[in-house]
Amino acid sequence: MWAYESVFYQIYPLGFCDAPFENDGVLKHRITKVLDWVEHIKSLNCNAVYFSPIFESDTHGYNTRDYSKIDVRLGTNEDFKQVCDKLHENNIKVVLDGVFNHVGRGFYQFQDVLKNRENSRYKDWFFINFGGNSNYNDGLWYEGWEGNYDLVKLNLRNPEVVNHILNSVEGWIKEFDIDGLRLDVAYCLDKDFLKQLRSFCDSKKEDFVLIGELLHGDYSQWVNSEMLHSATNYECYKGLHSSFNSMNMFEICHSLKNRFGNESWCPYRGMHLFNFVDNHDVSRIASILENPKHLPLVYALMMGMPGIPCVYYGSEWGATASKSEGDPALRASFDEPIENELSEWVSKLAKAHSESPALCYGSIAVPVLTNKQCIIERTCDTQRVLVAINADDQPYTAHFDAKCGRAVDLITGKEHDFGGGRCSRFFLGNSLSNNI
Repeated sequence: MWAYESVFYQIYPLGFCDAPFENDGVLKHRITKVLDWVEHIKSLNCNAVYFSPIFESDTHGYNTRDYSKIDVRLGTNEDFKQVCDKLHENNIKVVLDGVFNHVGRGFYQFQDVLKNRENSRYKDWFFINFGGNSNYNDGLWYEGWEGNYDLVKLNLRNPEVVNHILNSVEGWIKEFDIDGLRLDVAYCLDKDFLKQLRSFCDSKKEDFVLIGELLHGDYSQWVNSEMLHSATNYECYKGLHSSFNSMNMFEICHSLKNRFGNESWCPYRGMHLFNFVDNHDVSRIASILENPKHLPLVYALMMGMPGIPCVYYGSEWGATASKSEGDPALRASFDEPIENELSEWVSKLAKAHSESPALCYGSIAVPVLTNKQCIIERTCDTQRVLVAINADDQPYTAHFDAKCGRAVDLITGKEHDFGGGRCSRFFLGNSLSNNI
């Protein structure tokens, strides 16, 4: 599976392109802005782009009006095809947001229900009670996602609804040659629907990836051979930054060992979860970390742990934004990409990750662990990689069995002599010097 050897780059199109929040119905070809960022994405050594919602919606993209039409605020289908073609020409895969749990109030079929009520042929596409009422005073009640009435829940047990979605996905494959989907609120989706979607996509395109948004619970209920290939790793997301802020590497390392370790009881052993330090729903990492010197380290840890790394646009150069400022602040528009010391570091990490069998597929062990330091060992049949993290502002020498004489630094290409003894030393510099 190509995704297991990739580093993703996430773009939230409506914010990225500085589109108005409300759908004003005015056609503007904003999505072609991505064309100017392709070289930057390549320079980061990211080989897949995940686009948050891009189809016609009421406001933020997750309240879809039309699965077949690129949002008018972003441009036309032809515009987006041009973007996809350019990315594919540069060997960059394209993954779209599949928002299938709910639609917007502007969705044609729901508008028909509001107009024709019991006589609408689409009344069973949703969960309707004609004897009730909604917050919009529609004279009928319907189920909204988690009580949000701008998000009308779909009935995924209705074959017509399922066919409508599957036909839409087939259209995206044919028109844009997409390589996968990230499924919004996958934990809410009917599991039989997920099985249908997996089987359908497998039949339409080889190695088509399905990545689900999961927040909690037993991920193996969704990530398996019948449903999803991967899911958002929110379990380790908090540990990635709080381990640095609390100077407690035990937090993240215990999560990694207990979830992804070799023992039979480790629930996610062999899984390739979708890793991130931030995204469109949470504060940017540069606004969370208390010590800016830890930014390179948190990316090194994310790229070195089991799973598929993803970089959120703008965060690679240290953009800031807090969730307390509201979602629009998290989904900002930047005139052009910035390349600095941090982005160069992220690029080197991404290259090391994608080219390393051990980092993509290897088992995990933690031979060195203190409050401020850790060494993560990733091993496969052909390679062993040590990811060394020192969150202290002082150099640290680790004494452990390195099990080798000489090794190559995947970042610099330089050789290191470990001495070959059981008490080998591994030097970890300060917060700006780290090894992978």
